[in-house]
Amino acid sequence: MRILLGVSGGIAAYKAVLLLRLLREAGHAVRVIPTAAALRFVGAPTWEALSGEPVSTEVFDDVEHVQHVALGKGADLVVVAPATADLLARAATGRADDLLTSTLLTARCPVVMAPAMHTEMWDHPATRANVATLRARGVHVIEPASGRLTGKDTGPGRLPEPEDIARAALAVVGAPDAGGAPDAVRDLAGRRVVVSAGGTREPIDPVRFIGNRSTGRQGVALAQAARARGAHVTLVAANIADPPAGAADDVVAVETTAQLRDAVRTAAAQADVVVMAAAVADFRPAAAPAAKIKKVPGQGPAPIELVENPDVLAELAADRLRPGQVVVGFAAETGDDQGDVLHHGRAKARRKGADLLAVNAVGGGLGFGTADNAVTLLDAAGETVAEAAGSKRDVADAIWDAVAKLFA
Repeated sequence: MRILLGVSGGIAAYKAVLLLRLLREAGHAVRVIPTAAALRFVGAPTWEALSGEPVSTEVFDDVEHVQHVALGKGADLVVVAPATADLLARAATGRADDLLTSTLLTARCPVVMAPAMHTEMWDHPATRANVATLRARGVHVIEPASGRLTGKDTGPGRLPEPEDIARAALAVVGAPDAGGAPDAVRDLAGRRVVVSAGGTREPIDPVRFIGNRSTGRQGVALAQAARARGAHVTLVAANIADPPAGAADDVVAVETTAQLRDAVRTAAAQADVVVMAAAVADFRPAAAPAAKIKKVPGQGPAPIELVENPDVLAELAADRLRPGQVVVGFAAETGDDQGDVLHHGRAKARRKGADLLAVNAVGGGLGFGTADNAVTLLDAAGETVAEAAGSKRDVADAIWDAVAKLFA
């Protein structure tokens, strides 16, 4: 496959060197198109040595071959990593003032962009509008990672790891995974998988809701890992604004627990594995008025009556909507005076009846909203099957390892 790797001028350009190597090792021909600013971070000799192809930044280089048209028309995939705020802005407005932006205008193949910038720049309305414009035109804009940025800053805006970019980009065109396990480890090939991710919201009125802190990153990592291992993946996304490109074959957006339950059960009727990674609200308001509840000066708020939501995981474990179906659940726990996290997790495993239950501690900077995770996998009897810690992708792969053993 012929891939164009665009590199714009950000400190994260050094990571694109590894991305280039991953794509080359996967057997693809890669031409690097840096911006002039990118060459201030990584020089042309590096790109040429690793790609085996010439590097240029200007439309006036190699004029006789009309590079700014020929490159885009001859590509099977364009990946831009890092895509800075400036590059996103130029691409969104159709600028063609260097070889990379000119190529983006002529490319008719899938285009994948991996943004990287400071959090303030990523959150700025101008950047968000540019991203929305590009996505509306069919460009796959990957969500940036959250973590350490330049200097002491932390937050969303970090370039995803090269392996994750390679997986997402190649998944868009249905190519084999370049960043994970070897091709031989496709132990979910032919399997259909349903993964729920994110957190449900239960409306109090049209403005307010009861929710939780789940970002959906662990569920998305599970979907990406399953797809890399050959599965057909349906992702039921609860309040995840922009699931990463290539995370799943099908994405179903939901908001409430009732909507999630319906979507998961519909997809599960044809699934070999169901993974309930979403944080599902245990309760919902008994009634939600059609108009916003007004504050009356001098009066306290009226009590909100709560009713219990269905236990979606327990239902799936009991019903097994397809013969031989494997059901995996998650238990986000905190310790209390009745017992520690594992004590509560073991009781929940016996109560829910899922084949595997991933128990993880949350709160105090653990679990929700973090780049890493740590889980203990329990069986239906509450016995420890495995433990996993590291990035959420590492945890996802460990869970799929355990699922593969059940099939074996």
